[in-house]
Amino acid sequence: MGDLVLTTYDWVPPPPRGFVRDIRVRWALEEAKLPYRVERVSFKERGPEHLAHQPFGQVPWLTDGDISIFESGAILLHLGERSEALMPRDPKGRAEVIEWIFAALNSVEMASLPWSLFKFSGQSEKRFDDFLKLRLDRLEPVVAKREWLAGSFSVADILMADVLRLVDRFEGLAAHPAARDYLKRATARPAFVKAHADQIAHFAEADP
Repeated sequence: MGDLVLTTYDWVPPPPRGFVRDIRVRWALEEAKLPYRVERVSFKERGPEHLAHQPFGQVPWLTDGDISIFESGAILLHLGERSEALMPRDPKGRAEVIEWIFAALNSVEMASLPWSLFKFSGQSEKRFDDFLKLRLDRLEPVVAKREWLAGSFSVADILMADVLRLVDRFEGLAAHPAARDYLKRATARPAFVKAHADQIAHFAEADP
């Protein structure tokens, strides 16, 4: 394994600050106390070097020596393999974390993302409201009965909490108190507080 380098945009407009997905990686690195540095790529120009690391022109990506990984879920899974603070080593515990990683991305974020895009534009769409409600209704009894999704805190909680943060931004957890309490527990962790502050400061540095 080599030096860990997180690459994200050099700047984004104020509305998405605090929600750009490099925060998931920052959070995981802080939880695991893994040393890393942050590099910048242009927000306005997505050139060949950017596309060589992230073919969709998005962020973040992580380099670990000669390994380059894009997609936040894949990056967090890689970091989980590096640190027991992020994912247990026993096969059962590891499998539980992995299933909840995919649940956060495929079951919950799949419903929350179109819903949140409408909310950003000040609109609403009943089919997306209903789809998200169905997913949150299923999640609610799970987080009501356990502190973290897979026993101890893990990368699965980083992903799920970050997905729920965007929902909560538009009061989408108002009818799901257990999910809201779970989110509060996660975002009260010092590693998240630092990751969030670092991301906000990173983008503010490039303001005109």
